Amino acid sequence: MRKNAKLMSTGSISKNIILFAIPISLGNMFQQLYHTVDTIVVGNFVDEKALAALTSCGPLLFLLIGFFMGVFVGAGVVISKYFGKNEIHNVKLAIHTSIAFAIASSIILTIFGYFATPTILKAMSTPDDVIEGAITYTRIYFLGIGSLIMYNSAAGILRAIGDSSHPLYFLIISSTINIVLDLVFVIYFKLGIAGVAYATIIGQSVSAILAYRILINTNEIYKVTIKDIAFDKLMLKQILIIGIPSGLQNSVVSLSNVLIQSSINSFGSIVMAGNGAYVRIQAFAIIPLKGFAMSLTTFTSQNLGAGEYDRVRKGARFSFFTAMIVSEIVAIVLYLFMPQLLRLFSQSDAVIQVGLTKAYISLPFLLFLALSQVMAGLYRGAGKSIVPMIVMFSIWGVFRIGFVIFILNINRVIENVFISYPITWTLGSTIFIIYYFKGDWMGLKKKK
Repeated sequence: MRKNAKLMSTGSISKNIILFAIPISLGNMFQQLYHTVDTIVVGNFVDEKALAALTSCGPLLFLLIGFFMGVFVGAGVVISKYFGKNEIHNVKLAIHTSIAFAIASSIILTIFGYFATPTILKAMSTPDDVIEGAITYTRIYFLGIGSLIMYNSAAGILRAIGDSSHPLYFLIISSTINIVLDLVFVIYFKLGIAGVAYATIIGQSVSAILAYRILINTNEIYKVTIKDIAFDKLMLKQILIIGIPSGLQNSVVSLSNVLIQSSINSFGSIVMAGNGAYVRIQAFAIIPLKGFAMSLTTFTSQNLGAGEYDRVRKGARFSFFTAMIVSEIVAIVLYLFMPQLLRLFSQSDAVIQVGLTKAYISLPFLLFLALSQVMAGLYRGAGKSIVPMIVMFSIWGVFRIGFVIFILNINRVIENVFISYPITWTLGSTIFIIYYFKGDWMGLKKKK
């Protein structure tokens, strides 16, 4: 077997999925760790307004980044499929085309994100006492957005051929750098929220450099040759067929979150800070879910490429049940220790109470979020990325936004905004389950 690459169409199904998911989950944990340290440092060493500004930027950032990240999912599926078929030439074409797309995406996002930030934040009803800090953080972040995109493109290539370990190592290094620089820039140099942004883009840049160092210097199938980086029209078409629905799905979910964040913003900086603190904590809870989802995507695409349909079904069922069990265990632990965890972000009783309110509404339904995430990963790996896109658009997008507008008109309390999340998780999971049993998601009817 090629060094660092892993073919998932042979061997133990559960072992393949778990061993691939663990490094992804650990990498996501370190990524969330430095985002959380950003929040803790700002909340404790700057002020509540800066905390509200920092946490309110997340939906906007993912709105603009999410589409391009979805396209990289499509690239990973295409690379995995050809890797499963052992079609080396097509693997190389897909890799170099995806990198060309990453470079173009970096340029577009840097320019658009920097100049559009003030307009979008104002449209989100960001309060006057918060918006200056939010603009500062977001603009600095977009100046370094290329490092995030290039890292994700490289990590996606490595994961597509079964190497989930190297991305973990890079994230550990970049997270450590980010955390140290957070403390130095904010506490020592007194740079405030700008210091957190600088720390983030420096850490991301290091991870991108390390990832591409591996890809350029290796002699394996996934070697990147700089002169070969270009768009191949046929390969780009394959990537976009899968990637555009995934990107639109991310954009719809992000747009929904931006609009919901606008509703949250209208309740003031205390509610913004409390909600933001809980979101940071929940991000850790869904790390295993994302790990299983990404693992199942690669597992599915490689096995379908190899014609191992029964393995795909068994891997799907294992991933569904394992992710749901793990999510409920995490939910119980968070439920018990939520007051102490929230106090890491702020000493304000009002902020903590808001965070507790959202936690107690959301955590009992975390298993449905787990199921929807992992099932979406299955369908993307099968090349049916349009299915999760439609579900996310209709349920997480249209229904969630309509529900919040409707219920706030009846009774304007923040609890009615928070309850929209578990309702849409449950509805989305239900539709995915129906499609699993009724739909031709493996494309078997076409093969008859």
